[in-house]
Amino acid sequence: MADNHSKAVRSKNMSHIRSKDTKPEITVRKYLFAKGFRYRKNVKELPGCPDIVLPKYRTVIFVNGCFWHKHDCSRFVWPSSNTDYWRSKIEKNVERDKENKEQLNKNGWKVLVVWECQLKKTVAEKTLSDLIMAILEDSKC
Repeated sequence: MADNHSKAVRSKNMSHIRSKDTKPEITVRKYLFAKGFRYRKNVKELPGCPDIVLPKYRTVIFVNGCFWHKHDCSRFVWPSSNTDYWRSKIEKNVERDKENKEQLNKNGWKVLVVWECQLKKTVAEKTLSDLIMAILEDSKC
């Protein structure tokens, strides 16, 4: 199946996709801040440059897009055009995510992942309250 957009339109659309300060990230950060958690954003010194770092709890949070990180949900569908490029790119993202998580765990960090689909209005409150419980679990603070 061919792309619905011209190459120029597709290029423009793709150029507007952010890698940080995305709407899902902002949702998680605002919730955490409102609950009294203080964090650092996009810490480059840590593997994977986690979206949210809670040093006090030795916890990092990645807020992943379902498409870009190949989540097993309805939002992830393999593209039907330029398939070799996308398969390679997405598989590399998944492998890099795995390596970053292993490295962070090895260095004593708890790694949590919030998926974009888990922040839909119908499930966001539960996802975010579960996130708080996961942060506090095994915490000495």
